Amino acid sequence: MASPAQSIVWPAEFELSRRPVHVSNKIDLDVPPERVWERLIRATLWPCWYSNAKRVHLLDGPPLKLALDTRFHWWTFGLPMTSRVLEFVPNERIAWDARGPGVFAYHAWLITPTPTGCHVLTEERQHGLLAWLQSVALPNRMHDKHQIWLEGLKDS
Repeated sequence: MASPAQSIVWPAEFELSRRPVHVSNKIDLDVPPERVWERLIRATLWPCWYSNAKRVHLLDGPPLKLALDTRFHWWTFGLPMTSRVLEFVPNERIAWDARGPGVFAYHAWLITPTPTGCHVLTEERQHGLLAWLQSVALPNRMHDKHQIWLEGLKDS
């Protein structure tokens, strides 16, 4: 559904041919893009509606909301991660990296208006030993958790 102008811009180290893990999830929501955006940028509230995000703390940037270059620490998939927002276009796109033990990831979100609300696409690519091991041992885990994250957006 995303147009070429509205596609994910992957950093060079996350080219698909070099990564063992890539997941893509999407959903159509009957809520305006602005509501989805507000929910995504309030990272400290993610644990209230997405059980795979825990102990989210902004390390810098504006209080309470993510912004370009905001760093944050959080737990996801049972691992401590430190992230930095690398792409930030209000109501359209946000992306961050995530570094943790054995994992280096890039997670991007695209929000596209539709006649009844919006279409949300989220994709993540990872590398690192733990990322590779999880993709082999639990190949659907990240996809399933990200779908839950997307579905949590509709309850805004």
